[in-house]
Amino acid sequence: EIVAPIGAGGMGEVYKARDTRLDRSVAVKILPAEFASNSQLKARFEREAKTISQLSHPHICTLYDVGHQDGVEYLVMELLEGETLADRLARGPLTPGETLERGVEIAGALDRAHRKGIVHRDLKPSNVMLTASGVKLLDFGLAKALASEGPLDGLTAAPTAARDVTREGAIVGTLSYMAPEQLEGKPADARTDLFALGALLYEMAAGRKAFSGTSQASVISAILTSEPPSLASTPAAHPPGLDRIIRACLAKKPDERWQCAGDVRLELVWIARSSETPAALPPAQARSLRWWRGAAIAGLLASVALAIILARRSPTSTPEILRFAIQSPPGTRFVWNRLQNLFAVSPDGRRVVFAARRTDGRDSLWIRSLGEASAVPLSGTEGASAPFWSPDSRFVAFFSDGKLKKIDLSGGPPITLCDAPSGFPSGTWGSRHSILFADGAGRFVSQVEEGGGGPRIVLKPEVSRQEATVGWPDFLPDGRHFLYLGRSGAEKQTYVRIASVDGGATEPVAKNCSRAQCAPGDSAGGPAYLLYARDGSLIAQPFDLRRSRLVGNPVPTGLGIWQHVLIGTGPFSASANGVLASRGSEGPARLVWLDRAGRETGTLESPAGFDSVSLSRDSQKVLVTKISPRTGIHEIWLGDVSRSVLTKLELGDDEYLPPVWSPDGNRAATAVGSLRHPPVLSMFSVRAARSPEPILPAGVIQYAESWSPDGRFLLYAIRSGGDAGLWVVNAEGERKPRLLLTGVFDRSLQAQFSPDGRWVAYCSAESGRSEIFVTSLADAGERVRVSASGGSRPRWRREGGEI
Repeated sequence: EIVAPIGAGGMGEVYKARDTRLDRSVAVKILPAEFASNSQLKARFEREAKTISQLSHPHICTLYDVGHQDGVEYLVMELLEGETLADRLARGPLTPGETLERGVEIAGALDRAHRKGIVHRDLKPSNVMLTASGVKLLDFGLAKALASEGPLDGLTAAPTAARDVTREGAIVGTLSYMAPEQLEGKPADARTDLFALGALLYEMAAGRKAFSGTSQASVISAILTSEPPSLASTPAAHPPGLDRIIRACLAKKPDERWQCAGDVRLELVWIARSSETPAALPPAQARSLRWWRGAAIAGLLASVALAIILARRSPTSTPEILRFAIQSPPGTRFVWNRLQNLFAVSPDGRRVVFAARRTDGRDSLWIRSLGEASAVPLSGTEGASAPFWSPDSRFVAFFSDGKLKKIDLSGGPPITLCDAPSGFPSGTWGSRHSILFADGAGRFVSQVEEGGGGPRIVLKPEVSRQEATVGWPDFLPDGRHFLYLGRSGAEKQTYVRIASVDGGATEPVAKNCSRAQCAPGDSAGGPAYLLYARDGSLIAQPFDLRRSRLVGNPVPTGLGIWQHVLIGTGPFSASANGVLASRGSEGPARLVWLDRAGRETGTLESPAGFDSVSLSRDSQKVLVTKISPRTGIHEIWLGDVSRSVLTKLELGDDEYLPPVWSPDGNRAATAVGSLRHPPVLSMFSVRAARSPEPILPAGVIQYAESWSPDGRFLLYAIRSGGDAGLWVVNAEGERKPRLLLTGVFDRSLQAQFSPDGRWVAYCSAESGRSEIFVTSLADAGERVRVSASGGSRPRWRREGGEI
């Protein structure tokens, strides 16, 4: 059942479709009309397709079926979500790490196909799809099946039509990736694909084609006679070995190239490992730091744990650093929450547990072993968050549906231990058979026995220490003392203290940092370390467990990390034997103008950590929130659309959530959060840019949503507790709130007034996924769902006729 068109090219047209027999989404490719008139070509194509359908590889798009109906020949393939490498390269080169990672995946896919006797012959950026699970190669082998086996009579007989030859003086078709033997009409083999792989690697690394020109003739001449500039001429610091691999791939004669894609893959893996080794340290320092120089969040080779153990057995050697990335399992996605950690490494360093969101909107837990290629789900953990391990690595504890639960990894359903606070709690499991957990609001830390029972509060904010909140507990090895993160409202700072389950707390051991974790010393007598984030970097500092204090100097691990200075978030987790999992900062976002067809017509400012955007009513100015990479705090910036320039509004040191414009464009409403209180609905003058004035008293988390066209009302949301829902308050005069509606909401209601002020569009997740509804401001009892298959961020067209 055809659902919608996806795209078209020289190989035909592609549609999104539904396989009604197996109830799954697929892609259907309609082959060119001239294909049907050639019986010999059709027979050959079907033979080739049968071979290709036997290919099973995580980085090759699966071919499900070949068929014909009413004279139309078609293929049924795996439906992929993501963007092509061509689209990604339009935004610039990949990082050195991304280039190596994608190169390893492409080379692995080529090697599998070549071993089956299948050659792609049309490898190019538009035939490489970037998905959440890595690259997927498209049209594998089909180009060869559709092409003539004899010499090319002309360039029009190439596997993909060489149309759109020039665009602003640059060649853009398949031609740039053809090997010399293809251009000369000679037979193509696996080494032809390796030439194209070299061209891809070069373009990913340099951000420009290896061979280009202003005409077909000049491109052909470049391929046959010239060499691309060295990668050393590019701004990025690429490892020298990558340039050597690329040049061997791009050799003019097939016999002088790499002869096997598997060899290229192994070389790229070796370079990836070698290039991640930091500058040499003095031998003593290298030995003292060897515990944390393990693996970043690990997706994972069986040799990782062994490599770490062997490195630890040799006190005089500097261990090799191995880094990997975990992708979300098929059919799920990672939804990062700045108020919780969603992953944890087992104490023995052999496994990682993480939360991932399914298509129904529910989170569940998955386990990934370092010695396995994929993760497995933990049954019964639907709705789970903030997982943490037992000291013996047998159990995983987590929070779900207002309960603290644990699950035995050897089998059996989850067991409820006790009631737990709603919101975003965090926990830790100690060596003396007890668990500590904190509520997300920072009101207390409680203790419960690992067998269950009633929890008891062991820590509250201490007035004498001017503590505003306490949270993020982490047990020390003795099972009695624990680290926690405190926040001082008066001094506007965070600090890590050590407390006891029997009461009492020490002076701060670290200040102005994220939550902390203690990684105990190894069996060889190495020191313990305190891990924490500061200024966007993960820090390791030697820690004296006996005297409960830091010793020596803090040492940057070289890992950038996402953090939030007010909340104390630090997404990292470490085992006792040197496996380190962490989440880095999000990549920069772009502000772009689109027309109704989705085409880019311009940009605003350069890419940065943009998180929200709001146009003024006259579309002349824009307010955006930008996340500071050093602190994680949202800042508000004002932009003049005509000049494409953004200026930071100096409103203070607090955090500012997405603002909404007043109708006259002179003011804006936002939610302001600080160490002293959760985000509260406030208003500020855009022109004066002074500290915002609170509209409502603090107490619950409030979010600005929309300002009515007449300027009289503000929509705002409360997303937790008994007051959760969408509210309306007078922007002028008596500010008396009125509850508009309640329900099952997504993380953001994303509500907006209609241009006439009579209606409100908003998001609700009551069906299990976010959908768009419209309700009346006067009577919210009646509402209409306007989205058909999910939706978010509703925005009204200016005259109100469309959403």
